[in-house]
Amino acid sequence: MHLFLEAVDVWLFRDGRPFDALSDHRAQSLFPPYPSVVQGVIRSHHLVVQGVDLRDRQAIARAVGTAEDVRQLRLRGPFLARREGGQIVRYFPQPADAVTAGEDKWALKPASAPQAPPAAVLASAPTPLLLGLQDRPSKGEAGLWLDEPDLRAYLRGDTVAGVPSEALFCRESRMGIGRDTGLRTTLEGALYETECIRPQHHVGLLVEVEGYAGWPARGVLRIGGEGRGAWFEQVAAPAWPAPPDPLPARFKVYFATPTWFAGGWQPDGGDWGRFFEGRVERVAAALPRYESVGGFDLASQRHKPARRYVPAGSVYYFEASGQARLRPGLAQRALAEAGAEIGFGQILIEEWTRV
Repeated sequence: MHLFLEAVDVWLFRDGRPFDALSDHRAQSLFPPYPSVVQGVIRSHHLVVQGVDLRDRQAIARAVGTAEDVRQLRLRGPFLARREGGQIVRYFPQPADAVTAGEDKWALKPASAPQAPPAAVLASAPTPLLLGLQDRPSKGEAGLWLDEPDLRAYLRGDTVAGVPSEALFCRESRMGIGRDTGLRTTLEGALYETECIRPQHHVGLLVEVEGYAGWPARGVLRIGGEGRGAWFEQVAAPAWPAPPDPLPARFKVYFATPTWFAGGWQPDGGDWGRFFEGRVERVAAALPRYESVGGFDLASQRHKPARRYVPAGSVYYFEASGQARLRPGLAQRALAEAGAEIGFGQILIEEWTRV
């Protein structure tokens, strides 16, 4: 089923830093939230749908597994989405290799495809580089989004118009103060600030869910920090695009959701063979700054260890020698060394042409 979630009021999705009322920083929201956040939302509400006793840990584990073993649950997303003319349209963050097209700050075009770099350059580069740029290094306006048709056109090399984030959602600051629950009084010096997300009209999150049955056609659930509410509705949505099979001789991979690799920005040891059949070489990559993904373990009442993830919007360039394809056993056809079952590492693949 495809679930479209719309905010009842505002949402709070904190980043990976620990936060409480005595912290010395502002709690910022990341939007869309991480797949790990949404899997918790879906699993929790499935317990409500199934009428499971929330005091019975064994019954909970039988119904939805654990945070480490989600059993039969498979998720794709969450994706920012909007109702447009009776259809649900997905939106994706600006690709990391995008540059502005002329004087129009909203128009994006792909940076020139990489030239063949010397082997010594690839071997010595401490971080991935997009090599051989012929454009003036002017990045696109920050915070732009592309709908799915425009993103596919962009990945094929076309110039497209981006949508500013303010057209899809706004950020609002909220002030609060810590409380002594025993005395039922406020704590001195415990002011804090949180950043909430207010989606625009008809804008929400789209999540593809497999493995859970019995959900009603629509309803209300809790989501994100402070147990904020969301209307959910089962909707018709376009299927996730299948990758080319076989892959083009030169192809680029766009990450639609964050992903985790043991080697940081690439698999451990740079071994892409765990994801591809055939001889495939990573030629170049364009990445925004890493994101720290953590969270809070309600069962253990402690913060989870944070990991550095490759952000959504990252673009990797590959070349294949001979026939190549994605390995058929990949969960969700995702490129991720952890969390592929719940939505991390979702990709779109298009061909690129060497300049």
